[in-house]
Amino acid sequence: MAKQILIKPIITEKSDRLSEKRGHYSFVVNKDANKIEIKNAVRDFYNVEVKSVNTMIMPGKAKNRNTRRGVIKGRVSSYKKAIVTVAEGESINFFGDV
Repeated sequence: MAKQILIKPIITEKSDRLSEKRGHYSFVVNKDANKIEIKNAVRDFYNVEVKSVNTMIMPGKAKNRNTRRGVIKGRVSSYKKAIVTVAEGESINFFGDV
């Protein structure tokens, strides 16, 4: 069974600014995926030429939420993030024709 490498794109103000100015696009990826697999997955899925891939493991964080019954303590799980740089003049359109 082939693993799913690209889980979802990260769409924030910072990632949007990086994509417009520098051609960097951020993705949540499988923790077992390496840079070569990420590069091939982005190239095949979005039909762009990938120059480089930087990866990082984002640590999980403890979160508290106040409710009527008291404080609920929980944890957000950790994930692997990849920042992909595409070639000059190429771009990835996450939204399609919206």
